Amino acid sequence: MHIEPGLLAPTKVLLANVSALGLLGLYAQGLLKQPADLIRTLIAALFFSVFMQGFHLPVGPSELHFVGAMAIYLTLGFLPTLYGFALGLLLQGLLFDPLDLQHLAVNALSLILPLLAVHYGLGRQLREAASGKRIGWATIVKLDALYYSGVTLMVGFWLLAAEVATPLAAWAAFATSYLAIVAIEPLVTYGALRLLKHYEDRPLVATCFSVGGLRLA
Repeated sequence: MHIEPGLLAPTKVLLANVSALGLLGLYAQGLLKQPADLIRTLIAALFFSVFMQGFHLPVGPSELHFVGAMAIYLTLGFLPTLYGFALGLLLQGLLFDPLDLQHLAVNALSLILPLLAVHYGLGRQLREAASGKRIGWATIVKLDALYYSGVTLMVGFWLLAAEVATPLAAWAAFATSYLAIVAIEPLVTYGALRLLKHYEDRPLVATCFSVGGLRLA
């Protein structure tokens, strides 16, 4: 989901910077109100960085990554995931690929905007007791499909805005490659949820993770 440096004009990168900072600033107060979420944000950034560095493969005009998005989102919560993505990309740029820092906000928006859509469209209901919703395989696959559809659409958006034309077939090859992630990630997500739910009463788990309000099918 990375957009390579040089593809976007500086004015468009600047617009992405303003948009990303505005979104993060909008939710900053909510994050600061929950001290445990600060710890979870660091954990989210760590897991995200490990997942991203552990598997990344150039495909078409971008890269295929094992993001672990729904595993992070469901076990750590919305705000830690939101900020964890941004912080994780920053750490990767500083430690592994400084050139990616040019498009830090662009790549962050590619992950954050689909997360917002998933959270407000379906994910938030999973933590509301009144909804009665339980998390099973079908729910996790649906969340993953929605999220990665959003990521591939965001990449398509940036490519359309790029200074260099990208063939539609190249973007389609990239989008199709995420079918493998949608097939594999639910296994990681469900396994992590099962494990953490088993120990959810432990103080360390209750502090570092946010699985108490979730109900597994």
